[in-house]
Amino acid sequence: MKFIVALAFLAILASLGSALVFMMRNGRSGETKSGHMVKALGLRVGVSIVLFICILIGWHLGYIQPTGIAAGQ
Repeated sequence: MKFIVALAFLAILASLGSALVFMMRNGRSGETKSGHMVKALGLRVGVSIVLFICILIGWHLGYIQPTGIAAGQ
C-alpha cells in the first residue's frame, strides 16, 4: 500500500509539473497551450481523488491501521 501511495504522489507531482511547463510556454502564434494545462490539472485532480478513495478503502479493509493519539484524549 505504501508503494501505491508513493507512486500516486509522484504522478500528482509530475502532472503538476507538466501543467507548469504548459503554463510557462507559449504555442505558435502567441496562443497559450491552456488546453494541455487544463488536461494536466484535471489529471492531477483525478489522481488525487482516486488516491483518497484508495486510502479510505484500504483503511476500511484493514490494510491501513490508524496510529497516533486516540480519539477523546
